[in-house]
Amino acid sequence: MRIALLQMTSGIDPAANARALVAAVRDAAAGGAQMLFTPEMSGCLDRDRDRSAAVLATEEEDMVLAAMREAARTHGLWVHLGSLALCDSAGGKRRNRGFLMDADGAARARYDKIHLFDVDLPTGESWRESSVYAGGEQAVLVATPWATLGLSICYDLRFPALYQTLSGAGAEIVAVPAAFTVPTGEAHWHVLLRARAIECACFVVAAAQTGTHEDGRQTYGHSLVVDPWGRVLLDAGEAPGLFFADLPLDRLADVRARIPVLAHRKEIESIVSA
Repeated sequence: MRIALLQMTSGIDPAANARALVAAVRDAAAGGAQMLFTPEMSGCLDRDRDRSAAVLATEEEDMVLAAMREAARTHGLWVHLGSLALCDSAGGKRRNRGFLMDADGAARARYDKIHLFDVDLPTGESWRESSVYAGGEQAVLVATPWATLGLSICYDLRFPALYQTLSGAGAEIVAVPAAFTVPTGEAHWHVLLRARAIECACFVVAAAQTGTHEDGRQTYGHSLVVDPWGRVLLDAGEAPGLFFADLPLDRLADVRARIPVLAHRKEIESIVSA
């Protein structure tokens, strides 16, 4: 399976981001990819809540999603749109929602980020995602013509139970679109992604934001593709761009036979305190 990853520096203008995303669909298809993966917050990355409120839309009205569905259909490419910031049609908090679109532009799956990033970093950065976004409640698994794909977003990466649920239900590839900060990325990005791949015996595909954004934040980059043995097949570094990787899906059976972690996994129902 040949895939493409878009590593981008999303700005505050959804129209400009949509143009970059549509171009990536075209170039991914031209490069022989069967599926394109994009980062978290592909459509708009803006920590100014008042400013972003003027451009964000519901799923039904979002122009980035509409443009990507049309691009997928035009170029006959499956697209995992890592996530968009969307207004809730019910008028509540926003949703950080990812989409998987097929080659006809149909949305095969939606996933709302479950774990929200509320943290104070030693650098002085403070993030309160839960004050603006409502968290999802369901893990999402979707069949594709090549492999079964499990969906997650960014901070979910730190919670292995989600990935154990996905792999236990049949995931062979797990997507982790992200906008990791530079300090957390330098410390944890590679090791966490490799750990999720090894413990779940899955391929991990993590398309990332990178660089200095219009809203002033800095993201880590280093979009990664990791095989089920924990080997890094692609590290995109820090520059934005489109990157390709070939997934040797036949490796899944080999790795799972050598170390059958899925078969040996047990539910721990009790604990004894000594």
